Amino acid sequence: MQADSTLKSRTPKRTYDDSPDTEESFRRIAALPEGPERAALCQAVVCAWMPMAVRLARRYRHRGESAEDLTQVAQLGLVKAVSRFDPSLGTAFPSFAIPTILGEVKRHFRDELWVVHVPRRVQELRGQVRSADYELSSTRGGTVSAVDELAAHTGLTEAEVRVGQGALDAYTAWSLDAVPGHPTDGHPLTDTLGAVEPDFDLIVDREALLPLLRALPDREREILYMRFFCDMTQARIGLQLGVSQMHVSRLITRTCARLHDQVMAEPRAFRRAS
Repeated sequence: MQADSTLKSRTPKRTYDDSPDTEESFRRIAALPEGPERAALCQAVVCAWMPMAVRLARRYRHRGESAEDLTQVAQLGLVKAVSRFDPSLGTAFPSFAIPTILGEVKRHFRDELWVVHVPRRVQELRGQVRSADYELSSTRGGTVSAVDELAAHTGLTEAEVRVGQGALDAYTAWSLDAVPGHPTDGHPLTDTLGAVEPDFDLIVDREALLPLLRALPDREREILYMRFFCDMTQARIGLQLGVSQMHVSRLITRTCARLHDQVMAEPRAFRRAS
């Protein structure tokens, strides 16, 4: 324990050359009323602390956002920190500015860079699951953690862990030209896209005919049923009904023509009937 304390005391603190002395400027800003002079002084302080904002933005490089955009977001956080800082509270400006800048950058990632909109609670679960998986896998040589292990490590339920895992792929999207898996045996995602189902039109036509068929006289409806649903010949239908095959043929032709005209004149009749 003593050796650990000695080691910590000998470890030099990391210092940066982006911490200018602006205490007097902040005191002047606090004493000045709103106006050009105060705005100019705030701008000068922002410029003085700008290297710190750039340094903090670099922490989030290689996460799918350009360095220029990250720098702009961090600079916006710096402007907010300068405008809100109150030197009378006795807090050093970096202690106030750094959380403000990092919070602005994290908010940018949370609100602007998700390809699929994900609720904030799901985003939080994603972060917890990802961190827990990294911590567990790092102690096992990269072994993938099971759902129950992640739940025990995070204190979440297994259902919440699965929700967080499902959000891991929502941050970025694959191109439709991408080939998941091995490039030699994979297929582009465009091959998984569906086409227009031709039978949909048949369903629409059937639904449109239902109320019209119900409105037919019983004899005509019976003839159509025997011909098109029982697959009976016209001669057999005529024999069963006691009429000639020619008469059955005329009835079918006339009835089908009338149904066709009604459907074409009122294509949404089935919707009103329902």
